[in-house]
Amino acid sequence: MIEQILVLGAITGAMYALLALGFTLIYGVAEVVNMAYGAISLLGTYMFIFFASFWAITQAGITVVPHSYIVLAIVLAAIVVGILGSIIYRFIIDPVVEDLLALLVVTIGVAIILQQSMAIGFGHYHRAVSIHISGSIALLGVRVITSQVIGAVVSLVLFAILWIFIAKTKTGGAMRATASDREAAMLMGIDTRKLSMLTMAISSSLAAVAGILTVASTTQIATPYIWTEPLIMSFAIVILGGLGSIKGSFIASFIFGYSEQVFITFMPGYTAYLRGAFALAVMVAVLVLRPRGLFGKHVELED
Repeated sequence: MIEQILVLGAITGAMYALLALGFTLIYGVAEVVNMAYGAISLLGTYMFIFFASFWAITQAGITVVPHSYIVLAIVLAAIVVGILGSIIYRFIIDPVVEDLLALLVVTIGVAIILQQSMAIGFGHYHRAVSIHISGSIALLGVRVITSQVIGAVVSLVLFAILWIFIAKTKTGGAMRATASDREAAMLMGIDTRKLSMLTMAISSSLAAVAGILTVASTTQIATPYIWTEPLIMSFAIVILGGLGSIKGSFIASFIFGYSEQVFITFMPGYTAYLRGAFALAVMVAVLVLRPRGLFGKHVELED
């Protein structure tokens, strides 16, 4: 039982870490609370379905996509959603970025528009999402579906790549400077608008990949109306970890991952109903008791 919680909690936490990374990144750099984040993540899943359908073949009555084309479909979905994210920032978010209430309203509006667009373009019914990797792997004596392990590993690799990008590159340095003091960054010659557009593109691409990996390795079903689930989870994680703190989001993701596995182990019949409620309860408790979360934004920038 303990081994199962340890293994599955780590896998769940790894995928949550990638999901929350995009949310905390755009807040840290541009101070944008993106309520459309869940819909953008779900759009990535539908873009994957769209691109994968071009290379789908039927074998023994089962429709599959060759593994090389699955990777290509994920990359294309991430690129398309990233471009869309930067466009959304430039023409919808940027004009109201200084007004928090207006920002919340317009991003919720964007989420609803994306939801209805997905419903019109792909239908209201359930769509199957699979990366067609069969089999299982034994970890600490626990059998884990191979696709879940791959999803967790890819999530951690992408998280590490972005962390290195922010810490070691010139653009990453500009992101850190902007997050620390936006006005000072502008005086240093940093084009904060273009930087925020780039950050939004990266954030949206991460959301897309996280959405694909999470859905494909868990429920394997997508509908246009489930965008609130990744939004609530990512929001709760970054609130617990500290808005703008990548380190905090990483730690908080595993806290949620292990907590969820405890629920699954001891309350298996109620997990689907309590997941969202638990995330919201943690978020409210943190806001009341420690509004900065585990790590405040300024702590992250000292690293």
